[in-house]
Amino acid sequence: MVPGGVKARSSEEASEKQKIALQRVCTRNGLIRKILIISVLSPAASIFIVNVDNVGSNQMHQIRQALRGKGQILMGKNTLVRRAVRLILADHPDFERFLPHVRGNVGFVFTSADLKDVRDIIVENKVAAPAKAGAIAPNDVYVPAGNTGMEPGKTSFFQALNIPTKIARGTIEIVSDIHLVPAGQKVDASQATLLNMLNISPFT
Repeated sequence: MVPGGVKARSSEEASEKQKIALQRVCTRNGLIRKILIISVLSPAASIFIVNVDNVGSNQMHQIRQALRGKGQILMGKNTLVRRAVRLILADHPDFERFLPHVRGNVGFVFTSADLKDVRDIIVENKVAAPAKAGAIAPNDVYVPAGNTGMEPGKTSFFQALNIPTKIARGTIEIVSDIHLVPAGQKVDASQATLLNMLNISPFT
């Protein structure tokens, strides 16, 4: 049986080794270093957690430019973000609430500016994005009724997706609005192809 004092020292040593290991990771990884600097040197900063599904590099660049002087956007692997946060929990326990939200495809906006102003900038830079196969639909996706302008030879494609159509003036017409993809469901390849054929960009 190990005496309590020795056990305590062993636990402390393990904790110290873990801290040193994380600090080494910090020196090698720019993302962790940035989070630590912003969090420690700007304790008054607030954090927006933003979903970046369907956000392209050009759009992200535009948002960074729009936020210049008002906030900083950090992107990176969630595992590295969690490591950075855990490094500062002893001095900044409030960041414990941050950890459960570090999941999925998210980005982090650090700001000391007015939160409404920053949020408005982010929202103003939302643009329509096409659906990609395998993506999770953040909202319900509908295909509206009307003429598609497509030739009758593609009718079988609509039939495979259970979309009622008819031929009008030599082109395919969708008879009624169709709830194609429910929110939270994965977009399959056929659905993504159809939406792109119809020039429908349902996400932002």
